[in-house]
Amino acid sequence: MATIHFTFEDASIPPKTVHNVEAGYSILEVTEDHDIHLNHNCGGVCACSTCHVYIEEGEEFLEEISEKEEDFIDRAINPRLESRLGCQCVILENDAVIRVQIPDQRRIIGHEH
Repeated sequence: MATIHFTFEDASIPPKTVHNVEAGYSILEVTEDHDIHLNHNCGGVCACSTCHVYIEEGEEFLEEISEKEEDFIDRAINPRLESRLGCQCVILENDAVIRVQIPDQRRIIGHEH
């Protein structure tokens, strides 16, 4: 099963590691299942940029970025080369190790789920 390490731009939030994640789940779904705050206005259908994250390690274990996702990332706050949308980061392998940084959610207007 995959392991996802989460860190946060907001230094007041301690890092969190989630173990035993099955392939086929998205980073957004992992955050919802493990009480990790990540805004998402469109419900995870790649129609906004509120679930923007930084993939710091393990991009090779995720579905490739689409043109549509790239278009929405361009609208995100402070996009970087390692930017992805959590709803589109579907884990491909059970033995994946992925490091994700979640941007400061206080700067993003969105639904807290």
